[in-house]
Amino acid sequence: MRYRACTASLAALLVGASASVAQTPSDNNIVLEEIVVTATRRAERLQDVPLSITAFTQAELTQKGIVGVEGIAKATPGVVMDHRSSNNLSVTTRGISVNGYDAGLQSTTTIYLDDLPLTTIGNSVTLDPSLFDMERVEFLRGPQGTLFGSGSLSGALRMLTKSPDLTKTDTALSVDGGYTPASEGLRQRYNGMVNVPLVEDKLGLRVVGFYRNEDGYIDNVGLGKKNSNSLESWGGRAIMLWKPTDRLSLRVMALYEDSQPRDASLVTPALGERKRYTKMPDLYTSQTQLYNATLDYDFDWAHLTSSTSYGHQKGHFDVDLAGTFALAVPFDLFNTGIWKNFVQETRLVSNTGGKFDWTVGAYYLHRDQFLDARQASTPEFLAARGITGLGPSGTFLSNVTDASSYELAGFGELTWHITDQLSAIGGLRYGKYKTTVDVLSGFSSAYFTYALAGIRGPLALVPTAPVTREYPSATKSSWKASLSYEPSHDLTLYTTVSTGYRTPVFNARAGSVSTVNPNDLVIPPGASSDDLTNYEAGVKGYWLDGKLTANLAAYYIDWKNLQVQANRVSDSVQFATNIGRAVSKGLEAEVTLRPIPRLTLGLNAALNEAKVTKLSAQEAQISGAVDGVRLASPHLQGSFFGTYSYTILDDKPAFTSFQVQHVGSFPVGFPNTPGTAGLPRATYASTDAYTLLNMQTGATFGDVSVTLYGENLTNKHAVTYVHPEAFVYSRHAITRPLTVGVRLGYSLW
Repeated sequence: MRYRACTASLAALLVGASASVAQTPSDNNIVLEEIVVTATRRAERLQDVPLSITAFTQAELTQKGIVGVEGIAKATPGVVMDHRSSNNLSVTTRGISVNGYDAGLQSTTTIYLDDLPLTTIGNSVTLDPSLFDMERVEFLRGPQGTLFGSGSLSGALRMLTKSPDLTKTDTALSVDGGYTPASEGLRQRYNGMVNVPLVEDKLGLRVVGFYRNEDGYIDNVGLGKKNSNSLESWGGRAIMLWKPTDRLSLRVMALYEDSQPRDASLVTPALGERKRYTKMPDLYTSQTQLYNATLDYDFDWAHLTSSTSYGHQKGHFDVDLAGTFALAVPFDLFNTGIWKNFVQETRLVSNTGGKFDWTVGAYYLHRDQFLDARQASTPEFLAARGITGLGPSGTFLSNVTDASSYELAGFGELTWHITDQLSAIGGLRYGKYKTTVDVLSGFSSAYFTYALAGIRGPLALVPTAPVTREYPSATKSSWKASLSYEPSHDLTLYTTVSTGYRTPVFNARAGSVSTVNPNDLVIPPGASSDDLTNYEAGVKGYWLDGKLTANLAAYYIDWKNLQVQANRVSDSVQFATNIGRAVSKGLEAEVTLRPIPRLTLGLNAALNEAKVTKLSAQEAQISGAVDGVRLASPHLQGSFFGTYSYTILDDKPAFTSFQVQHVGSFPVGFPNTPGTAGLPRATYASTDAYTLLNMQTGATFGDVSVTLYGENLTNKHAVTYVHPEAFVYSRHAITRPLTVGVRLGYSLW
């Protein structure tokens, strides 16, 4: 629940997941204001939804300086994120990840911008949308397959953009300037919004733009480049809303973002503090276009929504892989990809008030992925070794593929209000999936054999025959059942059983034999769907006239037929496969307390234990896993935070707030070498346990707000992620050093 003062205050005070307090020091009378979310595809009080949900308003995001997915992850219990560069990241929820990366697999947490999923096959999010001018952000934990489809195996993160206001003109600006003393780097972030009602109460336009230019904090000693992991990113979105009648509305959005990180953010601790080594920048760049048209119509008995989305993304994935051979053999990867996604969802949601509430819908997704991949050596190395035949680019392998897949599903949920206090909820989703892969062209060679064995002379290029692989279609269903009991308006108790899955994954190089060691394993066809069942019980409530709010949940997750990523030993070719079973169990808590007027304290925390519990000898050999090994999740993660409000300079509202964030250590990857039974993996490692301190203090002077902030005030240099694969030499992600800055805001309406 949310509590506000009768008179306006600075901005909503960030106190966590499901509650915030704002007040003026001169008036301590508190009135109730409810948080409304749409996690069940209908507007409901957050406290009534039988799910674990963390919700953020735009004011909360702005005050804490949360500009992207990383900030959301830090403020949500049970969630951790790995960050390989400024826009290449993966999210893990409730421990459901084998190594925090899972290259080539579908993500276990789906990330949505409105109704368009941003997570793709390949697991990473290569778009980190600007969170300026958001209506709301919702993080749903636990399987969300019934309403949100495959990939929401352990949760769904929903970033919901703000619609135009049809009644008034709004303008908002935000300027953020920061400084990182350790690297002498500057941070610049600019955001702006204009809202214009074109026809009062009928037609409106809302335009948002942003620009980020941030110096890095890591030096690439191989390139002689200081602060190599800098970022330049810009873009915006325009939303038009047409509401000709009270029943009918049409919302159209167009979004463009161009994100250009200059290098990866992974380091080699042995080289010194904040140092990495490559002979070329590792690039994860993207240019993204998103379009959406949403039609809403209110019948007397139900609400109809038709959402049509199209996404087009072009990106480069260029990586120095010389770490595969301890930097002795040049191995550069250059990938150019184009991803096209079309999504159509139509749903009908009943009006509330009767014995039954229901939702029915249909979903269709079509995804095309074009990938032009090549692997190259360097002219200097080829000349020194006397290897010829590769041309000036030094390309020794090329592979051009075009993959097409679709998902067609029907879904529904039914809520039966047995009494005014007791409700039963059931949901089902049934989907069909199919993938076709066209190998358009390419060639391979024995480059590694020549390079490792010291063979001189011309290197033959073996053409790849064009081929079309049509993988069998698959069907899959997910379901959930829940009981919700509300003994009073202030308390909700619930139990839920829900399931989730990921779609099958097919290996593009299935059947290939290693050119380095023909006796090494042959790449298998792919990985079938995995299955997950989540058992959860929770309580949501507030006490002491709103001074204490608590949301608590306990869960037990049974994960079967795990999809995992492995690498062939001889040439590091990636492939997907399945292994036995894992269990994740834990507790989550979100608590807010207002012990005295003007002061709000909060805690969110999660305890988790996730490990492999069943594994055959063959599965252990091919994946490198062992029975009982931990998955990529900390035992303890959470944050303690607080805000105190007061006045300065003749009753100008002001605040001071802090956040203490803790993440425990966890292993990344499996301990043994894939393909070789019992051989320890040289790259097996764990992250650091670390605690960060952030603080903000600010005030509002009419239409202008000023906030001073400090991030990582204790200047921790903790390892937050370790890349599990051997072929990158710099594999460790670290916390950003101490950064201080000022944030200026302007709003007029």
